[in-house]
Amino acid sequence: MRKKQSIIMIILLTTFLIVLGGCSSNNKTAQGEGESKTVTLKFMGWEASPLETEAVKKGLQKFMEENPNIRVQYTPIPQSQYSSKLLTMLAGNAAPDVFFLGSEDYRTFQKKGVLLDLTPYFKEEYSIDDFIPSAASIMQIDGKIFGVSSCTVSPVLFYNKKLFDEAGIPYPSSDPQKAWTWKQFVEVAKKLTKKNGDKVEQFGVFGLENNYMTVAEYFSNGGSPYNNSFTKSTFNTPEVKQVLQSVLDLRVKYGVAPETSVLEKIGMRPTQMLQTGKIGMLIDGSWSLQELASMKFPVGVAPLPKFKEAVTHGQAHVHAVSAKTKYPKEAWKLVSFLSSEEYQIQLVKEGLWMPNRKALYTNEGIKKWYNKEVHPEGFEKMVTYFENAKPYPNAFLSNNKITSIITEELDKFYYNGESLDKVVERIDNRSNEELRKQRD
Repeated sequence: MRKKQSIIMIILLTTFLIVLGGCSSNNKTAQGEGESKTVTLKFMGWEASPLETEAVKKGLQKFMEENPNIRVQYTPIPQSQYSSKLLTMLAGNAAPDVFFLGSEDYRTFQKKGVLLDLTPYFKEEYSIDDFIPSAASIMQIDGKIFGVSSCTVSPVLFYNKKLFDEAGIPYPSSDPQKAWTWKQFVEVAKKLTKKNGDKVEQFGVFGLENNYMTVAEYFSNGGSPYNNSFTKSTFNTPEVKQVLQSVLDLRVKYGVAPETSVLEKIGMRPTQMLQTGKIGMLIDGSWSLQELASMKFPVGVAPLPKFKEAVTHGQAHVHAVSAKTKYPKEAWKLVSFLSSEEYQIQLVKEGLWMPNRKALYTNEGIKKWYNKEVHPEGFEKMVTYFENAKPYPNAFLSNNKITSIITEELDKFYYNGESLDKVVERIDNRSNEELRKQRD
């Protein structure tokens, strides 16, 4: 009887230990699963071009391979709708965790309190001194970081080498120290303009009636759209007015530039106009090199024509995090990856961007991204042009209505025949009112 009872006790004890072991094992597994739980980050950007979107997706795939516990859902939005849609989402409960944020919107959004302060994360991994001056100054808001850029872009001069060859015109130098004067630029634009009777079949240049591009020429002439503290609009100055009149003269006085509506009528993008010989030169952002290089025609790149000095401006979108994100650490991992050399070098190689790190402008750094299949001959001479670019001034405004005011008023000068004096006076008056609001 005792023996039977002992056997029963042994069986019960063994069963208890098995069950206990199973429970311990289950608890350990659950805990392990909790530690390796997959987090899904919503990431939003704009659709500037299919090529850019594809490049971003490739980068995200690499990030997810390196971080298997983080999934990224990328949603590209049409660029024209992006800013307003993003602000609405951030104000509600549908905000993406990480997102592109245009430099002109950066301070506006930060002022609304919708961006996560990334300063503690940033300081653990980066030094602001590692970034080129234009990128470093734009990213910092009162010494803090709310968004991190992964590149820089600048206005440049693109040209169709075939059209230059046909006209017997030497190519412009890639060396900023040898940039064309404005007068030389106008003369070349005249030679590249071809007419069939009264109809212009080939224009010399296109793109300067876009204020984003023209700002660089204000700098070149010793002017600026704002004072040094960004508290006053300074369009109504001789330096800025001379540039604006010179740009209008290209189309109205010399007939070497088409009106913007020409693109709408022929259904072409500016890059296609350059490729097909509708224009000989194009003033556009450096990001267009990616698309132009894929078009397989002989394209060149040069510094902008100068009034007094050869200069461009630099800026780029930042990657920011919603203040409401549930996953700040994982979101920072994504932002950090998007700012890494690993990520940006590939897109620089494709011609979409230029680097924002000082180390990538050294001789050894240039070797990491220079791509002879994309970057035209002599392009390496332009690296200082990007590295030393002036910061894009509108990136320092915390009221993005000013950009719309400038565009609206300049259209009246370029296309409605209103006097330059009246237009710049209205730009200053209206902008200064908005600048007063941003200080309040």
